[in-house]
Amino acid sequence: MSERSEEPTDTAGPLARGSRMDSAMDPATEAFLAHRNLLFTVAYEMLGSAADAEDVLQETWLLWAGVDLGTVRDQRAYLVRITTRQALKRLRTLGRRKESYVGPWLPEPLLTTPDVAEDVELADSVSMAMLLVLETLQPTERAVFVLREVFDLDYEEIAEAVDKSSAAVRQIAHRARAHVAARRPRGVVSPAQARGALEAFQKAVETGDLQRLLDILAPDVVLLSDGGGLKRAALAPVVGADQVAHVLGRIALAASLQPAQVNGHPALIVRLDGAIDTVMTVRIDDGLITGLYAVRNPEKLSHMERETTVSR
Repeated sequence: MSERSEEPTDTAGPLARGSRMDSAMDPATEAFLAHRNLLFTVAYEMLGSAADAEDVLQETWLLWAGVDLGTVRDQRAYLVRITTRQALKRLRTLGRRKESYVGPWLPEPLLTTPDVAEDVELADSVSMAMLLVLETLQPTERAVFVLREVFDLDYEEIAEAVDKSSAAVRQIAHRARAHVAARRPRGVVSPAQARGALEAFQKAVETGDLQRLLDILAPDVVLLSDGGGLKRAALAPVVGADQVAHVLGRIALAASLQPAQVNGHPALIVRLDGAIDTVMTVRIDDGLITGLYAVRNPEKLSHMERETTVSR
């Protein structure tokens, strides 16, 4: 399986979100569309950015359109390989952008379809908490972990995607797995438990009940607020139940809180005058909220206007 080495130069294509396709599709387009949701999910889990994932898909399409399909044994594996390589290139660029980012950087939230929550492993892999854990991995470690642990690719396929030997990929996978295990949420939280905790949290915020809020927050809870320099947000993590409760106490004064399914888990959309102002997701450990992630950067909220399908 040989891939074109040159970079794509065309910036337009038939596969942009919302584009119309002819009823009689050519084989390359048909194959790409059949795997599009999978490819988007691979890129999104590697990048934590829906906008960048969409760009990676466009680059993948441009490369795929020039492939001789007669030489491709496994179209799914080939497309995942192209997507992974393009995402790795972009991940390194994204890392440089984050170095100059104003305040904490959080992944771009997705309004996901209800069926995502039914796939526990997929929902866990796209959760804000997990995406933040993946941020602590090196680019190749992240790619190997995502492809192996989430999409169950074999080591030989991953080796082709990241240009490493199978033996090296096995070592990287072991190292990444241990790294993630030490930092991921301590236990599995059922959707019902998550909804219950979030409902209690929402009621406490809306009523200004400080004690009820403190009862649901872990003593060492951490609030990360991402405004990207475009919206007012804390420039450093807010740590501790008292400090976090103080910040949250301001929300109910002028905002409405709307439950939603974000990244496969229950979350809250904060609206001001009907418009989305903040998307708030949580990390829950042992029945208490240990992490609050508030995305306020308007450039990261475009995928909250419509549901996004993720799959594996």
